[in-house]
Amino acid sequence: MQNIRNIAIIAHVDHGKTTLVDRMIYQARLARDNDKLGELILDNNDLERERGITILAKNVSVPYKGTKINIIDTPGHADFGGEVERVLNMADGVLLLVDAFEGTMPQTRFVLQKAIEMGKKPIVVINKVDKPNCRPDEVNEQVFDLMFSLNASEWQLDFKTVYGSAKQGWMSLDWRKPSPDITPLLDTIISEIPAPEIMDGSPQMLVSSLEYSPYVGRIAIGRISRGHLDAGMQISLCKKDGEIEKQKIKDLMVFEGLEKKRKDRVECGDICAVVGIEDFEIGDTIADFENPEALPPIAVDEPTMSMLFTINDSPFFGREGKYVTSRHIKERLEKELEKNLALRVKEGLGPDSFIVYGRGVLHLSILIETMRREGFELQVGQPKVIDKNINGVRCEPVECLTIDLPEDMVGKAIEIATRRKAALMHMETRGDRAHLEFDIPSRGLIGLRSNMMTATAGEAVVAHRFKEYEPYKGEIEKRNNGSLVSLETGLSVAYAMDKLQDRGRFFIDPGEEIYAGQVVGEHTRGTDLNINICKTKKLTNIRAAGSDEKVMLPPPVKFSLEEALEYIQEDELVEVTPKSMRIRKIILDENERKRRKG
Repeated sequence: MQNIRNIAIIAHVDHGKTTLVDRMIYQARLARDNDKLGELILDNNDLERERGITILAKNVSVPYKGTKINIIDTPGHADFGGEVERVLNMADGVLLLVDAFEGTMPQTRFVLQKAIEMGKKPIVVINKVDKPNCRPDEVNEQVFDLMFSLNASEWQLDFKTVYGSAKQGWMSLDWRKPSPDITPLLDTIISEIPAPEIMDGSPQMLVSSLEYSPYVGRIAIGRISRGHLDAGMQISLCKKDGEIEKQKIKDLMVFEGLEKKRKDRVECGDICAVVGIEDFEIGDTIADFENPEALPPIAVDEPTMSMLFTINDSPFFGREGKYVTSRHIKERLEKELEKNLALRVKEGLGPDSFIVYGRGVLHLSILIETMRREGFELQVGQPKVIDKNINGVRCEPVECLTIDLPEDMVGKAIEIATRRKAALMHMETRGDRAHLEFDIPSRGLIGLRSNMMTATAGEAVVAHRFKEYEPYKGEIEKRNNGSLVSLETGLSVAYAMDKLQDRGRFFIDPGEEIYAGQVVGEHTRGTDLNINICKTKKLTNIRAAGSDEKVMLPPPVKFSLEEALEYIQEDELVEVTPKSMRIRKIILDENERKRRKG
């Protein structure tokens, strides 16, 4: 039997988790090429690299002093809660990674709470102690208070703390005495994290994750909790609905470094990938062929937000995308459901539309962005929050919102949040910055981040996590401004846009191709205004002084995908194609819109 430690890494977005794992791999002399050191090995998905966040959980292993350390990287964002729970199922302990300056953040709390409830042993790693103004000792106290408030047991509160800088490649038990490398951390993992419990008997493995390979199809990943598995073994697949199917394992693989290695037998306690099993889902159990026993399936938090996905039927459809039909979109969403636990999909009202349920705007926008990069064209509607009826009372999801910002901007932040039915629960100052905590309905979060960034000149750090369902808080004021809607299809003309500057701000550049019914800007008033910006100047042969002034237009407002989803009104859609993103009215024809309203 091999010595094994299974650990999951918990950290807030951008606290250096992926860099730390890369260092551990490097320390174990797996990254032999020094030139690759600066590259992040783990976040290998384009979107993850661009945004600097981990979306998918990944597995790697590091051999150290005769022990195999399986490291499971967890997503730090609360919207990916579905990923977190499956990951913790495979681990015996967690590394809680905290920034020495920022301290514990709300998303850290979200994952840590799950780990403590599941009885995992924590090790605290305080990273980035090389930063100016860092406060490692204070942060260590803060972590203790946080664990205490999450009802951690005494043996969980008796945690070891390791300090260091993953970027500079050192870890030490005393932050004032840097060590040459990160071996103190690896030693702490081996001494503190319990080895997996070895249980003899018939085999049992809960499928906690899956991968897809174009050669062998779907691969089930999980930790063997009892017995052992052999390649070529006959097994029973116990499904979540109680059905049992007899199947055969073709191949077994274990994680070594970043690769998977084939193995004939995998023992209890190790994490492995099983090839050759068909028609399984996350949460199913691989069990003994003769007398199968199922493990309890993974419970995942319910989705809190829904969005309409539909085919692109704008006048410009099919110009840029490869996949434009409803069949393509349906197949893609079904494929996503297999591995994205917190997602649900329902048929929409029309034949070409689907209602997709997820954990928040970020969770759904990552899916849309991924589809767009794969060559899909689609349109998405305004995000809607899912209400529930509890004991005859209408309830809605409420989230805990935290905002860190300079002290002189606190008034603005409180005003913006309370207008959205937020209640201020706690406020403290940390240096020259203030830390505010609110309880806010999920509805109030839609569009909050962009407003907060504008009001605080980009200084605010906004984060939120789901708390619970509470009674409905009442109406929230909507976007105050109407839309500027194009009347014509054609090229936008700087001359026409110049004449309409006092009507609002534009979202497009002159010379861009637009269509009738497209939202081209924001009106200064609360109503929609139909405008023609394809009108050119009538040329005469008379030259008048001053009539040929140079047109000066302010730069247009460009939205990111999340901002566009948060910005649109109920009668608008966001059209997403591989190269462009436009906002449009659901009904493109102006007369038809008037008729429906009237």
